[in-house]
Amino acid sequence: MHNRLAATNQELRETVARRLLRGCLCSLFACLPLYASAVAAQTAPEWTAGHVIVNPTVHFDQSQPLTAMATMWKAPAPSNRVRHVTEGGPPEVTAGPTMAKIPATAAAIEQTAQGPEPSPALLSSFDGMGEGFTGPQGPAEGRNPSDNSLAVGPDEIVQIVNSHLAVYSKQGKTYPASGKVLFGAVVTNTLFAGFGGPCEQQVSGDAVVRYDQLAQRWLFVVPIFRRPAPDAPYAMCYAVSTGPSPLGSYYRYEFARPLFPDYPRPAIWPDGYYVPTSTGDTVIQKHICAADRDAMLHGKAASEQCFLIDGVNFLNAADVDGTRLPPHGAPEVILAAGGTQLHQQFEDDAITAWRDFIDWKHPERSHLDGPQRIAVAPYHYLCDGQLSKCVPQPGTEIRLDAQGDKLMQRLSYRNLGSKQFIVAAHSVDTGANGGGVRWYQFQVDGNSPLKVAQQGTYAPDGGFRWMPSIAMDHKGDIGVGYSFGDSATFVGQRFAARMAGDHPGSMTLHESVLADGKAAQASTLRWEDYTTLALDPSDDCTFWYVGDYLKAGKDHYSTRIGAWRLPGCAAARKP
Repeated sequence: MHNRLAATNQELRETVARRLLRGCLCSLFACLPLYASAVAAQTAPEWTAGHVIVNPTVHFDQSQPLTAMATMWKAPAPSNRVRHVTEGGPPEVTAGPTMAKIPATAAAIEQTAQGPEPSPALLSSFDGMGEGFTGPQGPAEGRNPSDNSLAVGPDEIVQIVNSHLAVYSKQGKTYPASGKVLFGAVVTNTLFAGFGGPCEQQVSGDAVVRYDQLAQRWLFVVPIFRRPAPDAPYAMCYAVSTGPSPLGSYYRYEFARPLFPDYPRPAIWPDGYYVPTSTGDTVIQKHICAADRDAMLHGKAASEQCFLIDGVNFLNAADVDGTRLPPHGAPEVILAAGGTQLHQQFEDDAITAWRDFIDWKHPERSHLDGPQRIAVAPYHYLCDGQLSKCVPQPGTEIRLDAQGDKLMQRLSYRNLGSKQFIVAAHSVDTGANGGGVRWYQFQVDGNSPLKVAQQGTYAPDGGFRWMPSIAMDHKGDIGVGYSFGDSATFVGQRFAARMAGDHPGSMTLHESVLADGKAAQASTLRWEDYTTLALDPSDDCTFWYVGDYLKAGKDHYSTRIGAWRLPGCAAARKP
């Protein structure tokens, strides 16, 4: 099943020699693992850690337009689903959390007051899929958690909520206003109508959408968690639009996966579509797979190159914003929070980094360098991590999950010309016994270790701000969207920001409210799992965000989509 491209003995000796030399010169990475990786790429095709795994596509084709596929796709019979079941995992907290006392060095970077500058004005705001949604193809049968994913193109906005997708208008040259439902809701597997196999037949959640601004294409990643038979593999399914419209046709790919491909977080990099996943909640094993972006943009046969990493937290790969590319040949950067929840390690004082070097012509030369520990201010997972009854709500004993053990999507990369940065965020305990948004701006300088340019914990009161998504516009301004709630405030969605030249470590603009909750979620503790802040490619200034809230008298979530542009940001010029 796994393709291995053979090299001559001379090629292999030269490859090993080059990599041994590079490894010896680099103080961060040992020589021996690099040598082992070069040899193992040709001799060990198993899905185990320590070597590159070349995974060819099972099947690929070109689809009909999405509008036509909506009438073609048929839901599979209920008996044709074998769910992934795991035993154990993080224990569910049965009472309110005992908040850790954070160290003084963590408290020192907390922002305990609102930014002094005015809130950015909402440019657009409308309801997405959720309670009461109906589009041309019908309602969205939402379920918890929402797994909110959002992508923005020149003319359309695409949203995925768990296993359903919808397309909306975006104000501009084509549409007079934003928020009109153009298509949906349909099950995400509609993208694979007529494709056959699990991509078409096995409905799963956790599907994610991205807009590839570099190629003006749409990317959908649909993990397959339900096997068609007990001994069948899982799968990862990709759909790449053949043109700039999300309503057109797609190049479609199926890759078999022997390991459960949970929690995908796609990222666009010039040489590949990078998708980190997890084997599950009961094992500390993560995967990072790169799919051959160039081949998939042209509908050609493609492969994945994957690495497994044992004993690490959830991975996030850098996702390019803007049209200014990383330097030619720059490897993908992958980050993870420290600690391991299954080992009861809920705190750390570092973020972990890897660099993924992919060689599509010579896979035996591909390698994953790391880990590098980047020293940051100490942090403690909000409420000790995931599946914890954490965030209080008015009028109910049900507390909401915080997903505090992981860096949240997206990991946003930006080349500003003179400097390159990556921004990241996660949820942490605060000195006021609430939840705060810990955010970082890392400077990227070639293959040198990443450096912290600035960091902060946004916690302007004792409430809970959590499950953030962060991004940076073409000026270097930073915005972050997140959920907000406490014992007196129903959960809603907010946005905070800072200008590029502001005092380091602070969100200097007063937070803006996207949606105020009007009811508590009492059916389950699961809340969103993740959400998305995306940059508008039309101006590279406008931040688009989506998150959940409950309307008055409702027991099921709605979603709200909104947009902000920070003062002084005008449309970016082409580099």
